[in-house]
Amino acid sequence: MQRTIATLGLVATIVLAACGGATNNAGTSPTASTAASASAAATLAPASLTIMVGGLNKQIYLPNKLTEALGYFKDQNLTVNLIDEPSGKDATSALIAGEVEGSSGSYDHTIDVAGLGKNLVEVVQLLRAPGEAEMVATAKAGELKGPADFKGRKLGVTSIGSGTHGLTQYLASTKGIAPDQFTPIAVGAGDTFIAAIKQGTIDAGMTTEPTISRLLKSGDAKVLIDLRTPELTRAALGGDYPFISIYMRADWVAQNKGVVQRVVNAYVKTLKWIQTHSPAEIADKLPADYYANDKDLYLSALTGSMPMYSPDGKMPAGAPDFILKVLQTYNNNVKGKTIDLTKTWTNEYVDAAK
Repeated sequence: MQRTIATLGLVATIVLAACGGATNNAGTSPTASTAASASAAATLAPASLTIMVGGLNKQIYLPNKLTEALGYFKDQNLTVNLIDEPSGKDATSALIAGEVEGSSGSYDHTIDVAGLGKNLVEVVQLLRAPGEAEMVATAKAGELKGPADFKGRKLGVTSIGSGTHGLTQYLASTKGIAPDQFTPIAVGAGDTFIAAIKQGTIDAGMTTEPTISRLLKSGDAKVLIDLRTPELTRAALGGDYPFISIYMRADWVAQNKGVVQRVVNAYVKTLKWIQTHSPAEIADKLPADYYANDKDLYLSALTGSMPMYSPDGKMPAGAPDFILKVLQTYNNNVKGKTIDLTKTWTNEYVDAAK
């Protein structure tokens, strides 16, 4: 799945063109803006890349499909192939293996693999909160009331090693429960997660929207711990935990700065678009199958989750340090190791985005 991005002889041209971008000037008409964008895109060297996404139809990954739907990749003369992969962990593995140029998953994966000597760098932050919730089966809600009750339980996660698995381990650790004192079970999201709750395969589990709202509507589960907004996340975890982002191999970024800038330009434009449009307007840009046959429920879930989207794509101040602290409580890849956090993220491209 490797893609040829651009020849070295065009890198300088790409960098200069990226700084120009397809910016809409205040006061111009939509038609004029579209024409200007098309004209600007024509001056950029065509580039292609593949980004693997840890679950395209999850609302936490919405900026990926929305950027494509709004035509913002095209505005940057980019052909971006979005590949759907159920878990951010697997997307990270594909990135390290060189199968794709970018991954959309939880930022904490870059810290995790840094402990193994792998250098991935986050280039734009899409979420400023996990957008997840620990859901407890209604039948178990009377006895499982918080992380202190995780011991001996079967807890659902997207996949082993995923961001949901990590957060579950941290929540358990806050009550002195070690990772080997509960059983994590990979159940994915959507229908597979719901089936696991209904069938008793798991007692509780961490998932995202619209799965959360589907379970609440059916009455099969209740919210145990809510991480869907920055405020709720701080209350539950003790600090900011920015989650879904776009990250790439550091060596690839260094060799393709112009293309990276254009990718970030597209995502930042989408994040700003989200801030100025309603959940209904956002949902109308997405494929109908994202609604799981219930658009009203999808809209309700999206309305409640809007605060999780980053308004500007920047890494929140102090967040990497907090996330490292969290990982060091349970993650053997980083325990006792010195991690240079400055190599795991950058605001360079977001600051330069047009």
